[in-house]
Amino acid sequence: MSGQVAFVDLELADLVVDAVYAGGTAGNLSDDPIGRLLPVGNAGGIRPKGPVTNPRLVALVTSGEDLDWPDHLDAQSGVLMYYGDNKTGGKDLHDTPRKGNLVLRNLFDAAHGSATQRAQVAPVLVFSKTGQGRDHRFLGLAVPGSTATTYADDLTGIWRSKDGLRYQNYKAVFTVLDVGTVSRAWIQDIVQGLSNSENAPAAWLCWRNGGAPKALQAPRIVEHRTRLEQEPTGVGGKAVVKGIYDHFSSRPNDFEHFAADLVKIHLPTVVSLDVTRRSRDGGRDAIGLLQVGTGGGDILLDFSMEAKCYKPGNSVGVRELSRLISRLRHRQFGVLVTTSHLDGQAYKELKEDRHPIIVIAGGDIANIVTASNLPGAAGWKAWLNKTYPPLS
Repeated sequence: MSGQVAFVDLELADLVVDAVYAGGTAGNLSDDPIGRLLPVGNAGGIRPKGPVTNPRLVALVTSGEDLDWPDHLDAQSGVLMYYGDNKTGGKDLHDTPRKGNLVLRNLFDAAHGSATQRAQVAPVLVFSKTGQGRDHRFLGLAVPGSTATTYADDLTGIWRSKDGLRYQNYKAVFTVLDVGTVSRAWIQDIVQGLSNSENAPAAWLCWRNGGAPKALQAPRIVEHRTRLEQEPTGVGGKAVVKGIYDHFSSRPNDFEHFAADLVKIHLPTVVSLDVTRRSRDGGRDAIGLLQVGTGGGDILLDFSMEAKCYKPGNSVGVRELSRLISRLRHRQFGVLVTTSHLDGQAYKELKEDRHPIIVIAGGDIANIVTASNLPGAAGWKAWLNKTYPPLS
C-alpha cells in the first residue's frame, strides 16, 4: 500500500510517485489537496501556474470516470493518454472556461519548437482521484509526447457529439519521466522561474536540453493479478463492463463475436479469428492466427479463444480454465475473455504451470473499449446496440 500524506502536511510535502495526498473535510472546494500542494487552482483538470501562453508549471488531474474521455496511464510503458477540457457542443476547441486546451496546445507547440522554446516548457505534474473523498494520488512528472509518437499524432483533435451538437477535444500523449520524487525544493524553484535549478531531476534536465524522454517503466513483478487488478477502476470503467454484461447476458453467442472483435484490437497482428459453430466448436469459442514478424521472415501462430460473459464479481474458475487449456494443441496459445475476473487459484496455477494463455478480464475490456475510440461520436452504448443489436 502506498504512503499517505495528511492534509495539514501538504504545503511542505515532496511529491512521491503513487503516494496519496489526503483531501480536507470541510465539505467544499478548499478540501482539494492539489491547490495546497501546488500554487494552482483547486478545480479543473488542467491547472496552470502563470499565464496559459507560458505557465511555470501545470497540474493535470484526472478522475478516471469520464466514459467519453478516458484518461489512462500505462504503468509498464510510462505513457499517459490525457484528454482536454472541451466537452460540450457549440464551442471552439480552445474556448473553454479555464483555457485548458489552450495550455495543452502551447505545451506541445513549445515541446516541438526550437531549443529555446523547449527549455521554456513547464513541468507537468499528474494526479488522479483515488475514489476516497478528495484524496489524490501522484502519478508522476510528465513531458509532452513520447518516443512512439510524432508532433503529428501526440496532440490530436477528436470529434464527438452530445445532445445533437458536435464538438472537438484534444487527445494528448505524455511520457511520465523516470523520476520517483519531485522535491519541495524544486517546486519552489519552479515557482521562481528556475525549472533547471540544481534541485531539478536528471531525467527532466535531459529532456529539457533536447534528449529523448526517459520513461518511468514499471513491469509487473507479481505475474498473476489479483481480483482487484482484473476489475475495472472508477465509476466509468465499472459502468462500461456492467453495460456490456447486461447487453450480452442472455446472448452468449453474440458475446463471443464481441470478444473476437476485442481480441483483434488488443492483438493488432491477428490475421484471422473465426467464431466457431456451437455444434463444432470442440470446446473453443473461436480459433485464429496471429502474425509474428514481417515480410518473408514472419510466422503464423495458431490460437484459441474462450469467452465468458459472467456477471461482474462472479469469477471464472479452475474448471472453465482447464477446458481451454485442454483444447490447446502443441505450439498453440489461448485467449480468455471475460466480463468478470479469473479466480485467484486458477490464475496462480495458470502462471505457475506456464500455460500460454492471455487473460482479458473486465478491467482490460473497459480499457480497450474506451481507449480505442471504438464507440466514436455515438457513445459506447449506441455503438453496442448498432454493432451487436439486441434480440427483437
